[in-house]
Amino acid sequence: MSLLKKLQERSDSKCELCSNTKSLQIYSLPPNAKETIDDSILACKTCINQIENPDKVDVNHWRCLNDSMWNENTAVQVVAWRMLNRLKKEGWSQDLLDMMYLDEKSLKWAQATGEGLDESEKIIHRDVNGVVLQTGDSVVLIKDLKVKGSSMVAKQGTAVRRISLDPDNAEYIEGKVGPTKIVIITKYVKKIG
Repeated sequence: MSLLKKLQERSDSKCELCSNTKSLQIYSLPPNAKETIDDSILACKTCINQIENPDKVDVNHWRCLNDSMWNENTAVQVVAWRMLNRLKKEGWSQDLLDMMYLDEKSLKWAQATGEGLDESEKIIHRDVNGVVLQTGDSVVLIKDLKVKGSSMVAKQGTAVRRISLDPDNAEYIEGKVGPTKIVIITKYVKKIG
């Protein structure tokens, strides 16, 4: 059974965040999304667009988290926690966060993208030109890179899509070059797209 079918079955073909039944798609949670049933949710385009674009967040849309934060699936709880933290300035959001409980492993996963940290505490990843990199961005290599532990050389000009950010080090990102997932130093990449 495909991942989409499993998520549709789990969610009764509704967005697991706002219960919308239109424009549903798979959203795999960064970082290190493996696109499995455990690290993915079924969400509508509206929710995904607002998750991926913090400047486009409609605060009232996210009042749905009052219900979805209690979902039995950890991935849904993690997204709810991240969005509630993003909306912390709203009184109702802080109240819901105060009620919410995540076990230690789930909380670490939720915090891996930097949600819940003050801006001064966040690790910011920048490319060679100083452009801020986000999880899911595409970059291009600006020089040939020897991949440690293999005979592979990632060639200059190679595009790396859907990168993930190292939550502990601003100089490291991860991405796939061909079939191989590698760690790349940010000073050797330029953001594209």
